Amino acid sequence: MSLLIVGSIAFDSIETIKGKREKIIGGSANYASLAASLFTYSKIIGVVGEDYPKDIIEIMNQKGIDTTGLIVEAGDTFSWGGVYSDDFSQRTTLFTNLNVFETFNPVLNDSHKKSNYVLLGNIHPSLQSSVLDQLESASFVACDTMNLWINTTLDELKNLISKVDIILINEEEAVLLAGNNNLSGAAQTILGMGPSFLIIKKGSDGAVLYGKDLKFSIPAFPVEEVFDPTGAGDSFAGGLMAYLAMAGSNDKETFKRAMAAGTILASFCVEEFGVERLLKVTPEEVNDRFSILSELANMDAAPLLK
Repeated sequence: MSLLIVGSIAFDSIETIKGKREKIIGGSANYASLAASLFTYSKIIGVVGEDYPKDIIEIMNQKGIDTTGLIVEAGDTFSWGGVYSDDFSQRTTLFTNLNVFETFNPVLNDSHKKSNYVLLGNIHPSLQSSVLDQLESASFVACDTMNLWINTTLDELKNLISKVDIILINEEEAVLLAGNNNLSGAAQTILGMGPSFLIIKKGSDGAVLYGKDLKFSIPAFPVEEVFDPTGAGDSFAGGLMAYLAMAGSNDKETFKRAMAAGTILASFCVEEFGVERLLKVTPEEVNDRFSILSELANMDAAPLLK
């Protein structure tokens, strides 16, 4: 099955201890769709300006990503700049220029509306809800969010959460959303808001899946050298949802393997700046990393990709 991905498409300017890059390709929809392309056909909804490179769109198409939902508007593409601390534990935003993204209004065509698996990237909850309202037959919908929306649009966000199947957030966001400093308690509070599943991303400590009578922890893949953590969470979400779509199932064992798929794609993402590493990942590399991760997580070692 295909996967519909709605999110931001951006130019990023990033500085880490490993170097500095200006105006590179970023945005949640790009990271998620490139990660997803290893497992299934995906369709993206987003907006860019006239300055967005046409060759990048062509590369996406070559990787099986349907860009018919990518709208080109007069003006400049959304851009963001940030700098990371030497240990990557802190990120400081230097600038955010919404540009054409400021008036983004996601409109789904007939093909998009019939999507079964949907990933609502980290954008304003009103935009996520707008997409949800246009879907006709979605069987599994995931949403990502952030502190900003929890702090500024909490009621709107809770309404959205009550309608989706899974929410992906990090530890800080989980505590903030639930109003509970105990992570397990926070998880139960969030599940009580309506979703069937919750994934709490823990950075270098991996991720935890919560559901009814279900808890599964997976470690992060041991990457030798981190260059840029930007987009790791989006890559995780794209890999996770794409594996579920490929399998066409949400059962416990499939979910565990989907968690592994997300973890592995996130590990590739951080090895270079922006989407550079994701553009080069091969199925063989995915299976090689899964053989290692499956031992660490005590999972069935059958390859993720054939």
